[in-house]
Order: sequence, then C-alpha cells, then structure tokens
Amino acid sequence: MSPTTVSAITTTVPLSQFNRGLAGQIFSEVKAHGPKVVMNNDEAEAVLMPPAEYAELMDALNDYLLLTMAVERMANYDPSALISEDEMNRRLGITQEELDSAGEAEFE
Repeated sequence: MSPTTVSAITTTVPLSQFNRGLAGQIFSEVKAHGPKVVMNNDEAEAVLMPPAEYAELMDALNDYLLLTMAVERMANYDPSALISEDEMNRRLGITQEELDSAGEAEFE
C-alpha cells in the first residue's frame, strides 16, 4: 500500500464504530495519534482532534487573519495622511483636562 492509502486508513473512522460503542477507543486513538476523519456513507462527516490541537489551529488561523489585515492596511499606508494625537483630540472635541480626569484604563 502507498503511504497515502495507509494514512487514509489510519486517519479515518467509520461513523458506525460510534454506534458499536467504540467512541472511547476512538477518542483514545485521537488523543494518542492525532486527528481522525469520521466517515459516513463514504463522505467525510467530521474531524476529531484533541482540544489543545484545535485551539492551536484556531490561534494560527486568527494570527493569519490578523497578519492578512495588517498587510492589506500597510499596502494603503500613506504617512502624509497621518495626524497627531493633539489634532485628533481637537477634531473630536476632547480637552487635555478631560483626558487627565479620565483615569487609567484597566485591561483584563
């Protein structure tokens, strides 16, 4: 068998195995060996993966989306269009006294 065939056999699991009470065994295999694709009627139905791996994947996707947004913004960056903080405060009608009395912002 080719490596692709072996990989497909070891990373897929028929939905019927869940109905046979093998969910615990399948989850143990996912935990030990990585993601599995759940097949139903010869179609991929779902992907099982450890929560930490899912979180890592979602973090990587979020990082990619933020990077893409930053690259797009930098493509349109025009330093001559920048304004100072003082000018922004003037346009918004914010005084230095209001800023001083606002206190510190808390971030969680």
